[in-house]
Amino acid sequence: MRLDKYLKVSRIIKRRTVANEACDAGKVEVNDKIARASYDIKVGDIIKISLGANVRSYRVLAVNEHALKEDAVKMYEQL
Repeated sequence: MRLDKYLKVSRIIKRRTVANEACDAGKVEVNDKIARASYDIKVGDIIKISLGANVRSYRVLAVNEHALKEDAVKMYEQL
């Protein structure tokens, strides 16, 4: 699954366009490398997002095409 879509489906970022723009601006890293929105996410990847002064890291636990709000938090683990 594409990185921008994963961020939206998992509800880490609420809108896919915002996720896409963050990736294009170089604010998203996967496994310590700046990632493009088209990066293919896999289970076990570490996503690091820098928005403003906030830096958050997540470990990918599952990759689902669709997720309900209750299931979205089970797709990642915040580090």
